[in-house]
Amino acid sequence: MKKIHFDNLNKNWFLITILILSIIFLLVGIFEFIPFENPKVNKKISGAGFLLQAIYFSRMFWFKNYIQWNNKGAVIRINSFIGKSLSFDNIKTTDFNEKKLTITKVSGKIMTFDLKGIAESDTQKLKEIIVKNTIANTV
Repeated sequence: MKKIHFDNLNKNWFLITILILSIIFLLVGIFEFIPFENPKVNKKISGAGFLLQAIYFSRMFWFKNYIQWNNKGAVIRINSFIGKSLSFDNIKTTDFNEKKLTITKVSGKIMTFDLKGIAESDTQKLKEIIVKNTIANTV
């Protein structure tokens, strides 16, 4: 059984720290707030900032099955290269049938995810995330 990697952005302080640190490195490196004797040091600092940004934004591609969510929405990437983004406010109905997750948006667009081969515990956690956040946004 395949596992899903879950990434809650509201509770992942390590990733938020990497993002803030990368912004600080970029600002210090580009605007040269600290005058160094060697001018290449500022380029290396801004390069480190860009590297941290690349690490932060490439997390989705490290895992075959990946769910990233916060209070407003989620990015779901299951058995595909590109994830699908959805806002919890725009979810009209969700349906879990025979290892398939079907989400109908308010606009009428239907998103279907095939959950065959995914561990049952991860499927349950995905259901809980969607139901909990959809109900919280409709109340």
